[in-house]
Amino acid sequence: MNSLPPYIAQVICGHKSLDTTMGYKAIYPAETIEAHRAFIARRRATRPSDEYRTPTEEEWEAFLAHFEKRKVSIGTCARAFASPCVHEHACVRCSLLRPDPAQRGRLEETRDNLVARIAEAERATMRHSVRSGLTVTNTMTPCGF
Repeated sequence: MNSLPPYIAQVICGHKSLDTTMGYKAIYPAETIEAHRAFIARRRATRPSDEYRTPTEEEWEAFLAHFEKRKVSIGTCARAFASPCVHEHACVRCSLLRPDPAQRGRLEETRDNLVARIAEAERATMRHSVRSGLTVTNTMTPCGF
């Protein structure tokens, strides 16, 4: 707390109990922070210096273009930079989809359609694999936001 009285830190942090404030002191002592900074300095010393250079204009444009490619019709894909889509662009089933709130109606329509298709598959006694595939898609549709 760097000589800040604990009760002042308590007020600044909005803690009801001084014990809560002191818990942060126990978790983040200055020695730990300094040890981490020293670790980072040692790591940077062993890494090639070009990893810490300013990117070229071309590299920066490629990085920004990555995010443009991640925009899909119902939201944004949050997969890592330069990584392939493991779901073959079945975005509605992907946990990395960040739905656009403006597309809520479309997602609810998709969910309702899937529920209807599952009911139809059960009525028509379709193969189990078809029903289970539809059910998996339905449970993975991010309509809850």
